[in-house]
Amino acid sequence: MADIAIHRPHGLDWAQAQGLAQEWLAQAQNDWGMQCTHSTLAGQDTVTFERAGAQGVLRVDATHFDMQIRLGFLLRAYKKQIEDKVNRNLDEALIRLA
Repeated sequence: MADIAIHRPHGLDWAQAQGLAQEWLAQAQNDWGMQCTHSTLAGQDTVTFERAGAQGVLRVDATHFDMQIRLGFLLRAYKKQIEDKVNRNLDEALIRLA
């Protein structure tokens, strides 16, 4: 079960949605030290990510972003701040691309 679950519809075209997923992957690797893998299958991009204390998956399709994050013991204390930051970043990106 995920500690943080975000499900957000979007109005982007497929290329924009995929581009946003790629931006997130680069930021996760460069800024947060995540080990990421990316795959595209049947109209859905999937990014899996992991680092000490956190792991999860981001799924992007033509209409939605879905993110599930499991936090380790130490990061659970910051669950609210992490969830707020992810939501805020997604909101900003969606506004920028709209």
